[in-house]
Amino acid sequence: MSLAQVHHISAAAGDESAEGRFTAVGRGVTAALLAELEPLFAYVLPDGAPHRPTDAELRSLPQAFTYAVLSDGSRVVGRTAPARGESSAPVRFHTHAVHIPVGVPLPGDRLPVEAWRSPHWATVTPAGGASLSDPLGALPPGPAPVREGLDDFAVSRGPWLAVVLADLRRASEEPPPAGGPVVLVERRSADVARWLGLAAVALPRESAERLTFTTYTRRPGSSALRVVGVAPEDATAAREAGLRVHVCADRPPVEATGDVWARTAARVWRSRAPELFQEARGLPGDPFAAGPLAVVALCAGVGLGSEERAAAAGWAAERPYALDAKRTGQLVEALTSPGIDDRTGSEFDAVGRLFGALDGRCPASVTAPLAAMLVTEAVRGGNGSLELPRRDAFVGPEGEAIAGVLGPEILTELESGAGGSRPVARTVQLLRVARLLGMNTRELLPDVATRLAPALLRETKAETEGPEGPEGYAGPGRPEAAPGPSGASKPPAAPAFAPALLELLDEQFDVRTALLGALDRIAPEDPGAVARFLERVALPFTGTQALPHLRMCAEAPGAMTTLGRDRTALWHRILRAAGLSPFAEPLVLRTAAGLVWEDRAPTVEEARLLLEAATSDAHRAAGTWSRLADAALGAPADAEEAESLAHDLLRAFPQEIGGRERAALQLLALCRDLRTGAPEPGWADRVRTLRDRAAPLEPPVQERAFTALAERLLAPDRPGAELYAFVRSDDADLIAAYDRAARTEPTLARLRTQPAYAADCFTVWTAHPHVGPAWTATAAALLEEVLRPAVRSMSAELVAEVEETVGRTGSSGRANAFRDWNRSRALGRLGRRIVGRVRRG
Repeated sequence: MSLAQVHHISAAAGDESAEGRFTAVGRGVTAALLAELEPLFAYVLPDGAPHRPTDAELRSLPQAFTYAVLSDGSRVVGRTAPARGESSAPVRFHTHAVHIPVGVPLPGDRLPVEAWRSPHWATVTPAGGASLSDPLGALPPGPAPVREGLDDFAVSRGPWLAVVLADLRRASEEPPPAGGPVVLVERRSADVARWLGLAAVALPRESAERLTFTTYTRRPGSSALRVVGVAPEDATAAREAGLRVHVCADRPPVEATGDVWARTAARVWRSRAPELFQEARGLPGDPFAAGPLAVVALCAGVGLGSEERAAAAGWAAERPYALDAKRTGQLVEALTSPGIDDRTGSEFDAVGRLFGALDGRCPASVTAPLAAMLVTEAVRGGNGSLELPRRDAFVGPEGEAIAGVLGPEILTELESGAGGSRPVARTVQLLRVARLLGMNTRELLPDVATRLAPALLRETKAETEGPEGPEGYAGPGRPEAAPGPSGASKPPAAPAFAPALLELLDEQFDVRTALLGALDRIAPEDPGAVARFLERVALPFTGTQALPHLRMCAEAPGAMTTLGRDRTALWHRILRAAGLSPFAEPLVLRTAAGLVWEDRAPTVEEARLLLEAATSDAHRAAGTWSRLADAALGAPADAEEAESLAHDLLRAFPQEIGGRERAALQLLALCRDLRTGAPEPGWADRVRTLRDRAAPLEPPVQERAFTALAERLLAPDRPGAELYAFVRSDDADLIAAYDRAARTEPTLARLRTQPAYAADCFTVWTAHPHVGPAWTATAAALLEEVLRPAVRSMSAELVAEVEETVGRTGSSGRANAFRDWNRSRALGRLGRRIVGRVRRG
């Protein structure tokens, strides 16, 4: 089929006497299409171009090779080149174009860019009209001339290759990306055509056909084409227009592209292997997936970066059936090359997946290098996330060789005392590799497990605890786990090392036994941390090992969910989960107490429960006696059981309880004797002595002791010696407590109704006027504010009885003092009344 040709000629800019015109138009090209074509053929000379150029200067001016899609879906391929004009217009611009109807391919099924070097582009309108010299149909068979020299050009543009190919790929998408054309800045328009040639080879055919372009323009911002070429002097204007500009004739770009396909394509071009693009298109997968191209490149010996190698390994892992035995071997050899030193974690992960896909599908001789590479990285690279090969991956000499190299390194690191700070994933990986290589680690296991157990708790806490405390199990009285979107509690997050750890325990029974035993031994020290760990990592301890502490820690979260804050029920349930009696294993008491109360003290009632749950010897061995002491000392002032508990604790743990806590408990026990029994003489001074020894004393304990002392001193049968010792101490805090007790309703009621008691209080409150300021002020206040109102409320008979009792128990002078005291207030009021009447008169 003969394609219609169009010739157009226009004058140089500034020549207003000449106009552009079509000099020849082939059949089928309508006037509407000509109107659409004419703006495409517009040509503006570069800055500084001579008005009357020489032949050499004329040949050096840029040519605009253009490929465009018209509004009716047809296409046009054309070249606009400067040509010698007449004297009035020394330079004209001749366009020779070929119109391609809708659905008609180019002759020879060529791509448009392949015609840019056609020798049949005319610079003048042929004498025979537009039907002569077809520049597309006359292209020679075989690879088009456009590919000649592209390898050298690609190498010369190496720094720009990846980023430009990435943009050209995006420009070929359908629909086209917004933002205007991609601008390629080159000194020669032929180099822009070479860029398009590189893209035409690398891109799939349908993408390359969508890539409309022109190799030269002065107005890139107004172009509807997808790729345009401009001279260096127009690069700034293109940037200011917001276009994506690549100055390929200047300094190399600083930014690298994240397009892995483009980076792989760039390496293929720099390796002068463009045939690999077509080879890659024969493999399954997305056209712009990096995997197929990276696979064929590696198989051909092209060096790639880590991400590209990872893409190749990942693609082959998903499609192990897509490669024949030869290519599979070449890919494995390329991936495991000893000369590579830039492998990343993602690459190793991809290689691990590839090994898993090939293992059992290919001979061991093919997969052994992959297995060796993975194991070596696991030991030397510290990559704890690697998927390790199966144990039988190293059957024969391959296994012996790698074990001989890595075995001493593994044993040395496992024996190292730095294991306490070694990450859990690292220890787990070393143990798994040791088994994989058939190494004997039995003698090392006890020490390794002893160091690994606390590391599990430490890393779990670091990974899962937030600023407001641990997630999941938090102990009674602590904030619950954060609610999820539906209102239910979120499941606790497993630490990152959990999958590998569970695989290790599933693979190696001896490691599981040693580690579970080590965890059970440390559980009593911090059972809450162990419970949180077990809630996140479901360890398999359902075997024959007793593991009482682990079983209790595993029971705690579920028990809390069921029983809520009933700590008594929780205590019993957790203790039963141990499967051992506290008499046989006293430490279960510590674990249970730590799970139920964690870092809080139990109440007095709960402490009584703990005390009665086992013997004092068991509590002594478990160390839980300190929690019982904390319960007694932390009880509120109105908890009467605290005094009895303190008395029992002092008898049960006489050697363990000492120092400040012992003095405080003795003070509580003395309160019990003051209220219910006959304390040893000297108890008034003893309260003060114990208070000082117990400093800093808990406020409720001090309040309880002072109140008990004051109430005992206000009792009718209080010993005089104790009262005298109390008064002589002039202790401001004790006297203040005495003052408060004297103002309570029981004391006031006794004063109003018992003349003997009122007489006794009068005697005491007036007997020591010069002992000290605290007592003097308090006694005076009690006489006026407490005793006087009580006496005033009595009948005359009762008052007389008070007076008589004062005289009988004291002296006649004391009785006179009472009368004067009792009359002084009345006379004072009467005198003030008389003075008031005189003043009013």
